[in-house]
Amino acid sequence: MTPPLETGRPDLAVTLAGVPLEHPVLNASGTFDALETARRFGAGALEPFPFAAYVPKTVTLEARAGNPPPRVTETASGMINAVGLQNPGIAAWLDELPLLAGVPVPVVVNIGGSRRADYLEVLRRVEARLEVHDTDLPRVIGYELNVSCPNVGGGGLAIGTQPAETARLTAAARALTRRLIIVKLTPNVTDIVAVARAAADAGADAVSLVNTLRALVLDPQSLTPCLGNRTGGLCGPAIKPVALRMVWEIASALDVPIIGMGGIVSGRDALEFVACGATAVAIGAANFTGPEAPLRIVAELAAEMRRRGLTDLAAVRGRALSRT
Repeated sequence: MTPPLETGRPDLAVTLAGVPLEHPVLNASGTFDALETARRFGAGALEPFPFAAYVPKTVTLEARAGNPPPRVTETASGMINAVGLQNPGIAAWLDELPLLAGVPVPVVVNIGGSRRADYLEVLRRVEARLEVHDTDLPRVIGYELNVSCPNVGGGGLAIGTQPAETARLTAAARALTRRLIIVKLTPNVTDIVAVARAAADAGADAVSLVNTLRALVLDPQSLTPCLGNRTGGLCGPAIKPVALRMVWEIASALDVPIIGMGGIVSGRDALEFVACGATAVAIGAANFTGPEAPLRIVAELAAEMRRRGLTDLAAVRGRALSRT
């Protein structure tokens, strides 16, 4: 149960597509591993749990070894990564699902794939496991469809760059579950609103954005690409203005809950995403700066609201959309 608010402390609670959360800060998939943190530092390292909902690393139908190293490098005001969705595949992932039962917040399963059928098969298998109603399973509230993955059947384009493909996947996923369907959008498109609208019209409960921006970093000595995959995804403060613009565009055009992400490293950053229309936010690159980052950001968000005389997030949500 959420403890009573401290005197003078702003109310950080939000409701995301019908699901109440203690505060608006989630983790971006692949940037925080609750199980690995507990293994390395003990269960006490997760007390208090730093996020209002937990999104594990992307799971795919088959195991993926990921891209060749090096996979991560720093760049000005951010980092670029090309991990390649390394994961053990859905069969092994489900074997470890009970280990997430100790996570004290709702869980959102992030799904990736090369084809629409791959996403749907993963979702079917997770649903079948959850329908057993074991008491040793986490509280899974929904799925985040990572539509930035390569769509091999579509000529190498990401599903999320094509509104029609995004709609087909979303509608098919919607038919398989009553849990939340969140579509994670790629910024590597000309019209982000068209893709978001396709997802919302097809039954998505929310959208999350932005994923990383496709980018390239050169080794200063050899003047050749740093990463084994040559290109990678840019994240961190460098992409925040782009992310804010895309969240703002969707919130201006559509009535769909938004999880905003992209360069959030402070409480003020988080508040700016809410002002642009986000219901919740997700922390990505900041998690690599230190384990204290998410709780610090939550505390800074409360302090920023108190400084501005805001009693709750509803008082500022969408403020940037107004023309007055």
